[in-house]
Order: sequence, then structure tokens, then C-alpha cells
Amino acid sequence: MEAIADNVYIEEQYLGVTLGLIVMPHGLIQIDAPPSPDDGRAWRASLLNLGDGGDRVLINLDAHPDRTIGARMMDCTVIAHENTANLFRNRPTSFKPQTEGTGAASESIVGLGNIRWVVPEISFSQQMSLHWGGPPVHLEYHPGPATGAIWVALPEGKVVFVGDAIMKNQPPFLASADLPLWIEALKSLLGSDYRGYAIVSGRNGMAAAAAVRNQLDYLKKILEKLEKLAAKDSPLDAIENLIPPLLASLKITAAQQKRYTQRLHYGLQQYYIRHYRTAGGNGED
Repeated sequence: MEAIADNVYIEEQYLGVTLGLIVMPHGLIQIDAPPSPDDGRAWRASLLNLGDGGDRVLINLDAHPDRTIGARMMDCTVIAHENTANLFRNRPTSFKPQTEGTGAASESIVGLGNIRWVVPEISFSQQMSLHWGGPPVHLEYHPGPATGAIWVALPEGKVVFVGDAIMKNQPPFLASADLPLWIEALKSLLGSDYRGYAIVSGRNGMAAAAAVRNQLDYLKKILEKLEKLAAKDSPLDAIENLIPPLLASLKITAAQQKRYTQRLHYGLQQYYIRHYRTAGGNGED
């Protein structure tokens, strides 16, 4: 566990997600949960002696399985955006390991059986603040990566957790995305409101301003390519031609090639169908 500000920590050793922890006089504010049950037990055990307060809450930055299937293991109140909460209410009560090849990290967990989803008990629409005896913790709605994507900001400590808004050297999850909104969110992150903030990616730990700009350029490139296909009324299988150049611009290993190819294949197809072939629809990666 790495301290990035007073009483603010991140943990990068678990599969799929970067976890956050804010230690307050009232208790612990956790950000996301590891998808593996074994990792979830290890993470909970590491928190036992932290903080003087006895309460705990878990904030889910969006509804992606990588950060939400481990929520029940945390055994505490869950907070999320109202779109995330509504999505869980409309899902089957149990999670079954995905077989469609979305490129999620949780798909690689061996022996992951049916897991009951946790529907967030507390939700909000635009903003929410937690006052747990220390500096306020702000939850902010920033759609783009997903319909219920949020950030967690600590203005006094100048830290912001941005979830999948930034993904360094890996392709984004696109199936539930809105690229113009995502691009606008990243522009705001580069603006004066977040100047001097330590930025935490939900997948890759600390992210410098250069990583934000790289993500912004990458999303603009994806959107431009999709708009060109749509303008030509290209068939769905034309998506395949976009994948090699999008992967070529990332620094990835041979072992990551298959999963990231699957991620782009699934995400680009779903995005193209939702935004250019149908009137709408809201799914999750």
C-alpha cells in the first residue's frame, strides 16, 4: 500500500484495478474492490488495524465487473452513482463469469463461480460529499467511460480518483462509453479545477498530466475512425481494421495482445452498434 497524501493510499498489487483508501476519524472510505475472492480477503485483512473509527464504506467508480464483483466481500455499505445502482437493480442477482471475451481482467480468474451482486445502498445524481470527521470527500459525476462513472476528489489533499477515465498503455473499455462526454471529462481534468492534483487511474495507479493528454488524443483518434466508418455506412466487420493500428500505438507485451485485442473487438463493435446502428441502449462491459 502506497501513501499518496495524508491518510490517502492506493494499492496496485491486485488483479484488474487500482484500489483507493481514505482513512478518516469516522472510519475507512474504500474505493473499488479486487475481483478475486482471495484478493478480497487479503485486502480486507490488510485494513483491520487502520484508522480509529469503526465504520467502512465502499465507493464503486462505475459498474464494471472488475471493480464491482468483489463488493460483497468487503461487507460494508456501497455508494455509487444512481445509474450504476439502477443497472444493478436490473441485472440478474448473480454474476456468472463472462464468456464473450470483453477483455476484462476478471475473465482470467480461474474458478470464479456465481457471485451475488451488491446493489449500492446509497446513490446520487450529480454530486455528493462525505464528512467523516476530516476534510470533505467529494463524489462527482463524470460520464464518459460508463453511464454511471464518477470521480472521488479530495480538494484539501489535492487528490482525485478518476476510475477508467485514464488507462495507461491499455485500450479503454468502450462498450458502455460515450466518447464525446469522455473527451470533455478529460479536458476538465486538464483545466484549472484540478491543477496541482495527484491523479489516480482506476487501472494504472498514478497518472501524470502527460497520461491525461495521451488518453485524450487516443480517444479522439478512436472517435474520428468510428465517425468515418459511420459516414460511409460501413458494415460492422469493418471494425476489425481499426484494431491493429490502435494496438500498435500502445506499449504492450505479447501476453497482453490477445486480451487487449478482445477488448477492442468487443468494445468497438458494441459502441458502433449503440451509437451508429440503434437509437440507444445502455449496457456494461
